[in-house]
Amino acid sequence: MKRIYLLAAIAVTAISQTSRTPSAPHFTADGKLEFPADYREWIYLSSGLGMNYSRGATEGPPSFDNVFVHPSAYHEFMKTGHWPDLTIFVLEVRHSASAGSINKAGNFQTGISSVQAAVKDIKRFPDGEWGYFGFADSHVSAVRVPHSGSCYTCHPANGAVENTFVQFYPTLLEVARAKGTLKPSVAATLDK
Repeated sequence: MKRIYLLAAIAVTAISQTSRTPSAPHFTADGKLEFPADYREWIYLSSGLGMNYSRGATEGPPSFDNVFVHPSAYHEFMKTGHWPDLTIFVLEVRHSASAGSINKAGNFQTGISSVQAAVKDIKRFPDGEWGYFGFADSHVSAVRVPHSGSCYTCHPANGAVENTFVQFYPTLLEVARAKGTLKPSVAATLDK
């Protein structure tokens, strides 16, 4: 009898572990986004160096912005030029340095400054917006950035495809152009 209960417990555990879609963002019961620990195994889209979306210079060495997207979302985008529901992007911001080891010119990446995420989840965010999250140093879970955050105005206004900055991801920009999914307002700025 104990053996039957043990087998049943193993089966329930296996089913519950496989029922979580690996490509989907995972949330805690109180709505926090769980940190996607394997994001560095996802599709790397691009890096920016010292990018700044507002006027004025920033202090100190420029940061590197590394962008990753979950493979299943990437493959769907490559087919359709659209992001499927449950797409998750991770932005890893790293410090830069110019002096170190044998380097004589240019910048290289050093420690992590911050990790942020953007999530498309139609059920969770029915207003069509994406959810934006910033992880604290613990990298356990993150609360959604409040609607007063600039993410909610900047991304819809300036994202090339939906709320995403495809204009900064060269391989995806080609796909969006070929599929006709670039926002006309952004496409006009790229052709200048």
